[in-house]
Amino acid sequence: MISIYTNRENYQYDLHALLKSFYPEHDVSVYAAEEQDGHQDSENQMIVHLFNDSMRVILDIDGRKEYMHTYKNDTDVTKKECKLSIYYDLCDYTGKTLPWGNLTGIRPTKLAMGMLAEGKGDEEIVTWLKAAHAVSDDKAQLSLDIARREKAILDRIHYENGYSLYIGIPFCPTTCLYCSFTSYSIAVWRKRVEEYLQALFQEIDFVAETYQNKILDTVYIGGGTPTTLEAEELDQLLQHVRDRFDFQQVTEFTVEAGRADSIAREKLDVLKKHGVTRISVNPQTMKDETLKYIGRQHTVAQVKDAFWLAREAGFDNINMDIILGLPGELEADVQNTMHEISKLNPDSLTVHSLAVKRASKLSQWIEENGITTLRNTDSTMEIAQNGAYALGMKPYYLYRQKNMSGNFENVGYAKEGKYGIYNILIMEEKQTIVACGAGSVSKRVYPDGRIERCENVKDVASFIERIDEMIERKRKLLED
Repeated sequence: MISIYTNRENYQYDLHALLKSFYPEHDVSVYAAEEQDGHQDSENQMIVHLFNDSMRVILDIDGRKEYMHTYKNDTDVTKKECKLSIYYDLCDYTGKTLPWGNLTGIRPTKLAMGMLAEGKGDEEIVTWLKAAHAVSDDKAQLSLDIARREKAILDRIHYENGYSLYIGIPFCPTTCLYCSFTSYSIAVWRKRVEEYLQALFQEIDFVAETYQNKILDTVYIGGGTPTTLEAEELDQLLQHVRDRFDFQQVTEFTVEAGRADSIAREKLDVLKKHGVTRISVNPQTMKDETLKYIGRQHTVAQVKDAFWLAREAGFDNINMDIILGLPGELEADVQNTMHEISKLNPDSLTVHSLAVKRASKLSQWIEENGITTLRNTDSTMEIAQNGAYALGMKPYYLYRQKNMSGNFENVGYAKEGKYGIYNILIMEEKQTIVACGAGSVSKRVYPDGRIERCENVKDVASFIERIDEMIERKRKLLED
């Protein structure tokens, strides 16, 4: 446990995230400065006191105490200056640097895109990211490259008079070790799927009526695992969506097939019949031992079979997801995963750095086994990147999460014309996304950049029983 004490309440989140990035193996708690006397037994401490023209930092972690002083002349210490100064203090103290510098909870590409919109040049943007946030050369350039690609894609989107639609199917064959999404065993809920769909249809009907005069740009059906539904149920869902919405200007219709143990030819035929243009077949790893360990009930062979089934069904835009830093996996395992994926030659690849979520089983697993068994390094990231480049893909979207293995990032790679537009929209928050289903979150983006949200309850039974309330929440958010 590391305790942080600060006299600035609005700095607590940033200090927590920054210290956790350097000490992922420790629990970190943040307290007000006046609470320090009540925690005399705390062995590891960081004390940050900010004054109008100076900042005092004391680091006392793992038995080594150092005093850091940062002074300024005429201006107040700002949060930005505080974070950057403490970042460099921690670099000196620990002897290591972070690939994304002091960026915590910020989408790097959003910073780069904002500067592009202001007319800044490439060199100026890279220099600023390095100076203002201590971002490495490679990551600064990656942010800029992706920002430029995102901008070109999003220039075709209808921001003010358009929206995207998300539909959540919160069922899975099993719950994976690392998962924190809204997900319930399909075996347990099989008898109530029809009830769930009927409630979902009510919500969909409200959205279709409310936004009937707006342009629908993208549709994304995720979860959970949508293909846990039977073929007849999928047909019912997709037909309902097609009947209620105008698809004339929809540029992308995605269904996240995801799990190989949920994919069958008859389901793929249903997706194809209703005009789905993009699907995901997500292995996460191409190592059978790891698949079993993380709770996925399919094999590598099944992943390959599912992929070729999708190709045979006519899908020419197939994404695959992998996760770096899974328990016990080393560079050789990532190399093997990329080798096997290269044989399949998907159209896009999303490379996730394992993020440890409190709501996942992985969090408890780490308490029992230690975080050192999760290995994600510059080398594993480079293996995945080089594999994507060898397939003719380019990076097109990027985001970061709290407690991410190795303090790295998630990157989407795709071949030309196969970029996942919805993925960019959900990250960059430039267009309203209306989300239906248990656990989904709608975001309304106003012309002035303001964003308002409303959430649906996560519990499936509560969603069914309180569907009128969920619709009323949307009414308040969406109606002018």
